[in-house]
Amino acid sequence: MTEIWESSFVQNQMMWGFEPADAAIVTKDFFLAEKVKDILIPGIGYGRNAKVFIDNGIHVTGIEISQTAIDLARREGLAIDIYHGSVTEMPFDNKLYDGIFSYALIHLLNKQERAKFIQDCCNQLKPGGYMIFTAISKDAPMFGKGIQLDKDYFEIMDGMKMFFYDADSIQQEFGHVGRLELSEIVEPHKNMEGKPPFPFIMIKCQK
Repeated sequence: MTEIWESSFVQNQMMWGFEPADAAIVTKDFFLAEKVKDILIPGIGYGRNAKVFIDNGIHVTGIEISQTAIDLARREGLAIDIYHGSVTEMPFDNKLYDGIFSYALIHLLNKQERAKFIQDCCNQLKPGGYMIFTAISKDAPMFGKGIQLDKDYFEIMDGMKMFFYDADSIQQEFGHVGRLELSEIVEPHKNMEGKPPFPFIMIKCQK
């Protein structure tokens, strides 16, 4: 996983542009309404989704597997704490956060890694805190493509494995966490005109 993302950032640099995803904007509004002040972003990349929180007075800590992505974030002026490593190695600190935002990451993990990631995030959340994940939906055009590795889990291209979620699998994996809310969000490719949008499921959990 490290090699895939490191080489992607080396070759493509800021591959998604610097405009935040719609899910990050929606989450920012929700966190502000709930007075969330201090969040963790696992898989922060080069910070395109972090800036919208920072600009609205929310303190952000990140985790990122690619050193090149961290260097890009520094180049863009993100002077925040970013732990270099995989989310599979969480926790990186003993801190409890008001909120956690994970964008388009959990579906890149295998079953055991997903279970650990969900629990690790829950463990770093304050009582009453919120964690919000976006996960690729089975409505995505890539679903069923490539080599099937497990139920709803495919290697869609060399080294790139994805688990595709629906309401049932979300309930199975997140149901123990606490209060659970699901919504759909279709993410446009803001810097790639003509590329079809990705259907995501937003998973909101309150501890």
